[in-house]
Amino acid sequence: MSRNLNSSLRGRRRHGNSMTDYDALPPELRKWLHTAALPWSPASARGVWRKAGGHKDPNAAIERLKMIEQATLRRDQMSVGIDLPT
Repeated sequence: MSRNLNSSLRGRRRHGNSMTDYDALPPELRKWLHTAALPWSPASARGVWRKAGGHKDPNAAIERLKMIEQATLRRDQMSVGIDLPT
């Protein structure tokens, strides 16, 4: 999946067992992560999910994740000089 590797954004090393952490996420969050454009760590996704109230309103939490991802993609596109369609 080379689409996640073509980025000017800094990569980060994670400690622990990412697959176990991923398996512990709520099903709605795992489904969204499966289709996400960027490689999210389970810890980052879970943090946004909790802050956005995902246990009470999963749709609102998914929208918040999408907004954060789009902002990150815009920042990446600007750093490499690619125009995003509006």
